[in-house]
Parts: sequence; C-alpha cells; structure tokens
Amino acid sequence: MKEFFTQRIKRGLVRRLNNLKIASVAREVARKEPQPKGAPVVFFKASTGIDDLSWNSGFHLLASWAFRLQGIPVIYFACDSGMSHCVLGTNRDNVQKEPPCKSCVYQSKTLYKNVEMLKRSNVQTSGVQWFNYQRDEKLNEALTSLPVEELMRFVWEGIPLGALCLPGLRWVLRVHHLNDDEATRYLFREYILSAWNVAQKFDALLDQTQPRAVLVFNGQFFPEATARYVALKRGIRVITHEVGLLPATAYFTEGEATAYPIHISDDFEMSAEQNTKLDAYLAKRFQGDFTMAGIKFWADMKGLDELFLQKAAGFKQIVPVFTNVIFDTSQPHANTVFEDMFDWLDLVLEEMRSHPETLFVIRAHPDELRVRKSSRETVEGWVSSQGADKEANVVFIGPKETLSSYELILKSKFVMVYNSTIGLEASIMGAAVLCAGKARFTQYPTVFFPQTIEDVRIKMKEFLASDVIDVPLEFKRNARRFLYYQLFRTSLPFGEFLEPSVRTTQTRLKSFRLEELVKAESVKVITEGMLEDGDFLLKE
Repeated sequence: MKEFFTQRIKRGLVRRLNNLKIASVAREVARKEPQPKGAPVVFFKASTGIDDLSWNSGFHLLASWAFRLQGIPVIYFACDSGMSHCVLGTNRDNVQKEPPCKSCVYQSKTLYKNVEMLKRSNVQTSGVQWFNYQRDEKLNEALTSLPVEELMRFVWEGIPLGALCLPGLRWVLRVHHLNDDEATRYLFREYILSAWNVAQKFDALLDQTQPRAVLVFNGQFFPEATARYVALKRGIRVITHEVGLLPATAYFTEGEATAYPIHISDDFEMSAEQNTKLDAYLAKRFQGDFTMAGIKFWADMKGLDELFLQKAAGFKQIVPVFTNVIFDTSQPHANTVFEDMFDWLDLVLEEMRSHPETLFVIRAHPDELRVRKSSRETVEGWVSSQGADKEANVVFIGPKETLSSYELILKSKFVMVYNSTIGLEASIMGAAVLCAGKARFTQYPTVFFPQTIEDVRIKMKEFLASDVIDVPLEFKRNARRFLYYQLFRTSLPFGEFLEPSVRTTQTRLKSFRLEELVKAESVKVITEGMLEDGDFLLKE
C-alpha cells in the first residue's frame, strides 16, 4: 500500500512538471508561429489521455506544433465537458458516475496554452474551438425505450450513431456480447446523445473554417469516429493516427489506423541489409524482448516444460489456437467471416472433440488481464463455460503464463489464429497459418484465410488429416515484407521528443529545440502526407 501511494505521488509530481514544460513550449510555439497561410487543419483527440500525456496525445500535440511553426494554421476542436459520458471517462462499475471533466479540461487547456479562442469565419490563424454539451431532448425521447439491438442499428438524421458508438462501448465494458440491461442501455443512450452533440458542433466548425484536412486519434471511439464521419461526408480528407509497432513511434494513415492499411509495391523485394535488419528485430521478439504501447508483455518468457512435452508425446500432432483481446476482435473490420471470435472458438471446439489424436493448445492473449484494462468476456471464461479444458486433448494456457508461443509454433502441425499478430510471425517462421478474422496482415497473401465459415471448417479438417501442408512461398515473402513496412516504413519515430513517464503507457516531453521538431523526418513525412497526399512512409 505504501508503494502504491509513493508511485501515485511520484506520478502526480512528474505530471505537474511535464505540464509546466508543455505550457512553456506551447508559449514558445505561439511566439515563433509565423503568419499562417492557407486553409487550416483541424485536430481532434478526445479519447486518449484524461489528466496525463498519453503517447497518442504526445504525437498529436507535436504534429500540431510542427504544423503551426511551418505557417500551417491549426484548429483544435477541444472538449469542454462536451459529452454527458465519454469512453475514457466511463466508470464501468458505475456507468452513471459523471466523467472527470474538470481534470480532463484542465489537461486540454495545458496542451493548448496560448492558443486563441476561435472567434471568426474565414480563419487563417490557429485557434481552439471548445465545445460544450447540449442535450437533444427529441433524440433522448426517441432512444428511451430502445433495446440494445435497436440501439446498435440506430440512425438519426442520416448519421449511424449506434454503429459509431458500438466499438467504444464494447471497449470500455470489455465485452463483445452486450447485456440488454439498464446499465448498458443507459450508457449506450448517453454515448449516442453525446455523439450527436459532437456531430452538430463539429459540423458547425467545418462550416466556419472550411479546413483542408482533419486529423483525429484512432477513429474508432465515438467522438473521433463521429467527427471523421461528418468530415468524410463533406468530402474532407481525414487522417487517423495510432501508436506504431516500435517504441515511441506513431502510425498515420488516410485509412483506419486500427486496420493498418499499407500499400506495398508488388515489385518490392527486400535487400540483404533489410533482411538483416528485420531478422535482428525478430531475434529479440522471439525472446520476448519487445513492448507494445509502452507495455512489456513477456518479462520472463519460458520454454516448453517437461510436463508439457511428456503430454504432447502421447499425441500425433500439436495445433495451437491463438486468441486475441476482446477489443481487437470486436472492431467492425475484424469480423468478416464469423460474428465474433467466440463463434470461431465454438467451431474449433467441435473439431477438437472430433480429433482426439491431436493436442490442441488454446493460448489466451497476455493483454487479456492487463491492469485497469482487463477483459470481462475472456477466453478463460469461454474455456470454463464450454468445458474445453475438460477434454483430454486440450491444454489451456492462461494470459499470465509466459510459455513461449514461438517454441510452440516450431513443434506444431499448423497454427490457428483469429486476428492476432502471432499469425504473421508464425508465417514468417514458415508455419501453415489458418486465420479466421480479418487482421492487419490479411490485406496481403500471408496466411490461409477462407472467406466463409464452411470453408474454414473444410480447411481445418483438411489440415488435420493431411500428412504435409503445402504452404505457398509467397506467404513467407509477403509476411516479411509486411512486417518490415510496419516496423521501418510506417512507424514514425518521436523518441527525440518523448520518453516513457513513470507509468510507461504514458509519456513526457523531452527537452528539445523547436527547430529540431520542424526538421524531424517524422514531421516531414506527416506534413507531406497531410498537405501533398503523401503515403506517410519513411524514406529508405
């Protein structure tokens, strides 16, 4: 308990010092900002960071500063208690609890220090448009008696508010299958009411500013998703961003950042130097030496123990089943074949029971029980409810177990995944991978990805019965090319300006000169991407 309070005090002190540094740099940016020219770029992030600087908040802020220092006017669309409930401010144990608007608005005002309020039309100077909340009673009345299923499909004045709010609702509740209870309905209604408020206020801002482009965080949570929808409907270019695959890196795209669209030329072949670079990264990753968004999952990766090897010796073959965290499997673009990951697992269980000669190893994702973000609809819960762990030919590896997935792949007949990155890595290792959900890497031929449920079943049976599985050579080639692009072309480095904070999922500003920010390669890539229809890729 003492350690907890010590860490809390330390985080508070570091946050205060970081905010003072941000305010100081913001004043300098405002002082050095040249006379802006051309239409503005609108920046909006309401779903990353409340009272601290998240990595995405850091990327967002640095990009906006760099734009302003180049004479590109920036309009910050900023929440001033503008939603009755928001995703990050939701208390999933008490959904009616008010969000922490006071601390969140204070943090936003720190980020946008010394930027004037937006006051006039035909704006060619940077400014902040704060938006507050105005409840639409007519909409509220239309929502009052609707069940969850109808709320999912709810459309108001041509805007699919239900669909826009659904990913964030599933994310914050940490479930895919929503209960049709009053708590869920209440939160869904409030999200829809808040999304409609965002839509109206953002639409008015677009009228006033006529921007050349819009930049939003992620684009999946309802505030940014709604703004993105409104802008695209007007034909305005929208860029989304997320954390990159390497530490302290960002990913920017004109598509959906979470889907990770990447254009790789058909004639791109990796050089010896590029292959060496990728292999060096993979060597570390296969030992568990990597982080994702500041989280190090495998602090102590273990090999396959003797007990497991003895059990496996009693079976003809091993097939691992790699699952994913509930939010990554609940995004709209993931479930193109199955309704959800658990439907896929139900089908897999049928085959498990039909093939007692095969040892199936169900592996839960390590992020499933992350502190403060643990899933409530879990693979472990599914295993227990379906009795999968009672089957003699099934081994369940929980999210806290550090058994090496890579050693498991090497001993396997083939690998089954839903949409986890381990499928890409297994393909690079030369394994046959049967994928069931749309993943970042399935935009290129990297794995076996049947497009119907029946075809998935047929392919499973075929692989289980085959003595040898013929894996197309292009799978490994494309997997390596895709991962290389993810790591070294799309991951824009910001390590010169940001470093991990006390909590590594948060960041703090380093000391740097503004000239260094403007000249940074990542800033050049983002500027070209935003203003010249560039591809947001680092040059080789």
